[in-house]
Amino acid sequence: MLLSDIEKVVELIRGARYAVAFTGAGISVDSGIPSFRGEGGLWNTHHPIYLEIDFFRKKPLQSWIKIKEIFYDNLGNAKPNIAHVVLAKMEKRSFIESVITQNIDHLHQKAGSEIVYELHGNYRQLICIECLSEYDISFVDLKYLPPTCYVCKGVLKPGIVFFNEPIPAFAKKRSIEEVEKTDLMLIIGTNAEVLPAAEFPVMAKNNGARIIEVNINKSHLTDTVTDIFLEGKATDVLRNIAELLYL
Repeated sequence: MLLSDIEKVVELIRGARYAVAFTGAGISVDSGIPSFRGEGGLWNTHHPIYLEIDFFRKKPLQSWIKIKEIFYDNLGNAKPNIAHVVLAKMEKRSFIESVITQNIDHLHQKAGSEIVYELHGNYRQLICIECLSEYDISFVDLKYLPPTCYVCKGVLKPGIVFFNEPIPAFAKKRSIEEVEKTDLMLIIGTNAEVLPAAEFPVMAKNNGARIIEVNINKSHLTDTVTDIFLEGKATDVLRNIAELLYL
C-alpha cells in the first residue's frame, strides 16, 4: 500500500458524486469476529449444517446450541473498530452515501452509520418461523433454548440468512439501486464470492464506477474490476484515508 495510492483514493472520494461502501468479514476481524471462510474461518471449526434452514426447522434445539456458541456468546460484546468508525464519519460528511454489508454483526450501526443495507440479515433480530412475529434480541433469554414466540409459541429463528434461504427482498432491492447509482465503490474486506454480492462490483464497473478494493490479499476482483488495490488491514487503510480526509 503506497501513500500515493491512498492520495489517489482520497482524491476520488472527494470528487465522487455518489460513493458507496461494500463491506465483508474483513472489516470486522479487528473487532474479534472471525470470517466464515479461509484460514481461521468459522467453517473450519464448525459444520455449516447448523445454519441450513431445513436442518434448523427439523432440529431447532441442536441448531440453536451451536448458533448461540458461534454468534451470540461473542457478538454482543463486539465493538466497532476504527474502520467502522471511519465509514460512519464519512457518511456524516457525505463522502459516502451508504454501506452495503454482508456482515451480520450490526457493527456499522453501532459505529454510527445510518444507511446500512444488510444482505445477510443481522443477529439482533429474531423471527418466529410460524407467525413471523419479530423481536429484538434484548427481549429474549438465551439461557432457554430454543427461544419461542410470545404470540404463538413457535420457534424463533435468528434474523441471519441461512443456507438455502433467500436474501431479504428489501435489502437486495435497495443494494442494487445503490450499486446502479454509484460512481465510486469502496470494497472493504470481502472477496465478493457469494451471490448476489458477487455481482455488485461488476454491475458498478459496467455502469462506469471506479472500484477501490481494500483487502489483505488480492482477490478475483483485483485483476478484473479493481482500479486501485489497497493491500492491508481495513483498520490500517481506513485510518490512513481518514487522516487525509481530515475526519
